[in-house]
Amino acid sequence: MSATKFFLGGIRPLPPENQPTGIFKREVEGPVWLGREGLAGDAQADRRVHGGAEKALHQYPVGHYARLAEAFPAAAPLLVRGSIGENLSVPGWDEGNVCIGDVFWLGDAVIQVSQPRAPCWKIDRRYGVDGMMRFIADTGITGWYYRVLEEGSVEPGCGFELAERLPGAVTVAKLLHMMSACRPDADPLAAFAAIPGLAAGWIARLKERMARLRQS
Repeated sequence: MSATKFFLGGIRPLPPENQPTGIFKREVEGPVWLGREGLAGDAQADRRVHGGAEKALHQYPVGHYARLAEAFPAAAPLLVRGSIGENLSVPGWDEGNVCIGDVFWLGDAVIQVSQPRAPCWKIDRRYGVDGMMRFIADTGITGWYYRVLEEGSVEPGCGFELAERLPGAVTVAKLLHMMSACRPDADPLAAFAAIPGLAAGWIARLKERMARLRQS
């Protein structure tokens, strides 16, 4: 049986300032509907930067938790699957072997990788440490988002299988590396902006940076 796990949650206050957040998730124990904007019953506090059709489902690699625990030992007891706010957890997949535009069968649904996750400052508050958000961004262990191509029922242990990899696909890791480079060449940025399946927001960011580089 697959080790697929799902997590969802409502809005809760985030200590110490008690800002509203959806980062606290509980593990799903039975079937749940996956719609165009995510799992039924899941919520996001700030819809300007979280949620929506292009960020319907967030997956975080299982193996990154050990890396975070090593870098932030004080937070190690809290660093367990589901704790960073992800909705989907499946061992064996990470930014190095998942490509933008990849299509997966997930239970009765079909999902497509749309963009990397941009880590939020609330991660530091969640674990009570300073610098974890920056560490995640700098090392590229961000996880990624999916859009939902076909809605359907999903449940713990359901199948998770790569259905299609588009021609010219680029790994999430390569995209993150290019975006974080100090002064990348403009032409490769143009190629990355044309990655099949990439979310519109990321295309705009790449084109904006490309324009600035060509003007400098």
